[in-house]
Amino acid sequence: MDTKQIEYILKIAEEGNITHAAEKLFLTQPALNQQLLRLEKELGTRLFVRSRTDWRPTEAGRVYLENARKMLQLKQDTYRIISDMVSDQKGRLSIGFTPGRGIHMFSAVYPGFHRKFPDVIVSPNELSVHKQQELISRGELDIGFMTLSEDHKTGDTYIPIATEEIYLVIPGSHPLSSLAPKNGHAALDISAVRNEPFVLMYKESTIRSLVDGIFAQAGFKPTVLFETSNNNTILTMIQSNLCCGLLPAYYIQDNPGGITCFQLPTRPVWEVVASYRKGSYLTQAARYFIELTKEHWNP
Repeated sequence: MDTKQIEYILKIAEEGNITHAAEKLFLTQPALNQQLLRLEKELGTRLFVRSRTDWRPTEAGRVYLENARKMLQLKQDTYRIISDMVSDQKGRLSIGFTPGRGIHMFSAVYPGFHRKFPDVIVSPNELSVHKQQELISRGELDIGFMTLSEDHKTGDTYIPIATEEIYLVIPGSHPLSSLAPKNGHAALDISAVRNEPFVLMYKESTIRSLVDGIFAQAGFKPTVLFETSNNNTILTMIQSNLCCGLLPAYYIQDNPGGITCFQLPTRPVWEVVASYRKGSYLTQAARYFIELTKEHWNP
């Protein structure tokens, strides 16, 4: 089967619109429509329910798309395996990492990777966890590096890299700061600041369900000043004496000023993982990048 045709149909499904799909494929809309009509004639049924604004796959379309993705993945894996057999020093590697601290990880790991695989072209992508998972499931991202808890994992493969503790962080001027030792972190029940406002990560973030569970276990709902998509924003708001927050260890490891950090009695953690599509082939270059990332997180 013509894999180029498969890519065309998958793009129509991804965009939900044939005009937008044609633009992304650098084709004219009539040319792409002819490809679709030719395939539908061959199959004897329509693959999409057409409308001006939304193209939805029919039942037959869903079957085609599911198997088309498998065929495209098989082709990609075949090329990767043969490339590894011929030369492990060339190829392409697409990598995803989360906004903010992800670029720090990539910048720390890439030089060592480049020394060993100078001819492998790496495509870095700063993406949310959910977007990484979406692209991995479609075979459009080779590896995703992300932080999440168990309930956010999909059916793809996850390689543990490290665990990271979540801390209660309050303004340095808060009266409870006097309970913190000069070195290390004392434990403090979060109910001690139940009357303080909090800035939290947005509801769809992978840390939010963990954070909500911490409050539920403590028996109260926090007063939420606002929600954000950036942990650095939470840190800045705490430093400005506006709120309290819950932050992963990464954001407090350099002892930023103006805050006081406490461990929670339950010592909540989430996972740092590398993820790739279940059943897909990992090249030698991809495996090496993951190993370097493990060394970065576990020095």
